[in-house]
Amino acid sequence: MNADICVVVPTIREYECMRSYFDNAREHGFDLDRLFVLLVTEDFCDAEGMKSMLDDEGVAGAVFDGTAREEWYDEHDVSEYSHLVPAASHAQTSFGLLYMWAHPEFDYGVFIDDDTLPHDEWDFFGRHMANLDRTDEVESVSSDERWVNVLYQNADEHGLYPRGYPYSAMDETVETGTHELRDVVASQGLWTNVPDLDAVRILMDGDLEGQAQTRTDFDDFDGDFVAEPGQYLTVCSMNLAFEREVIPAFYQLPMDDNEWEVGRFDDIWSGVFLKRAADVLGKDVLTGYPLCEHNKAARPTFDDLNNEVPGLELNEHLWEVVDAVGDDADSYAGVFEAMADALADGDWSDYRNGDFFNYVGEHMRDWLDCLDALAAPRAAAPADD
Repeated sequence: MNADICVVVPTIREYECMRSYFDNAREHGFDLDRLFVLLVTEDFCDAEGMKSMLDDEGVAGAVFDGTAREEWYDEHDVSEYSHLVPAASHAQTSFGLLYMWAHPEFDYGVFIDDDTLPHDEWDFFGRHMANLDRTDEVESVSSDERWVNVLYQNADEHGLYPRGYPYSAMDETVETGTHELRDVVASQGLWTNVPDLDAVRILMDGDLEGQAQTRTDFDDFDGDFVAEPGQYLTVCSMNLAFEREVIPAFYQLPMDDNEWEVGRFDDIWSGVFLKRAADVLGKDVLTGYPLCEHNKAARPTFDDLNNEVPGLELNEHLWEVVDAVGDDADSYAGVFEAMADALADGDWSDYRNGDFFNYVGEHMRDWLDCLDALAAPRAAAPADD
């Protein structure tokens, strides 16, 4: 079978974790020939070792360090858009999306972080693919703050809120119901061990090493759910599958390498955009299983805090901006363009680092232009005489 799933792994250290995902696939009978593994790394990393790992496992794939990415942009006549993917940033997952868009054989994408491992209880890839095909009934969740805490199922016990959840939406009143799945376009798996928290919440939890004193385990999760239409949730890209169609509205934002030093919100904000587009178009974002084990490496919590503080106020308001636009759009690109225009053209001077919203909006416009350029037929090279 030809590969129809592009697995995107941003990595600068623990790329060997992918062996566990391949073992999981073999143990559950998932066809590894369906996978093309794209390791996105940097020039200072062991790209040759990564290629050898894929060869040893017999899995198709490619490794792109910074130099290889620049060559790819040149080959595809999109060098003018290379600024869309910041260097040495988790947001380099966007390169994987561009690669997918240039290769129409990939119907599905999967994001995996290199500090995770699959749980034996689930066929990791198989469960994600099955989730994308589901049309059954699942639990639906909403709150009076219009935000859903993805850790709500045992929040009364652990009291955790995930990275990116607005502080103004805390202490919400949660309601649950049922929802018949229509067209699932993204499957977000959650995480045991180290929860995905922001630095402020990690500090409140008493941890100075960027992890958390409070850990999550199987008992904290109780099945799949959706946030009701008109509700928002955090989307973390460490354990996520999605359909190709969402790529125009799923740009991983230009974090870290910017003059405002805003970081750590690339997948969070892209998740807000995706949820808005899904709601407008009548699609579903499913959250829950398969779980992964998150083994976040220790690092100073204050380093993460310094990266997050420049964008904390903006994170409180981003969803309000995008929630007000795009109602009449009939495509992912149409919704995304409306959100891009609202951010790029708005006056955000009341917010600290408000100009970053304008910067993000301009990059979102460039994202759509880049996708158009990749999709356009390229002129054939002239034949040699």
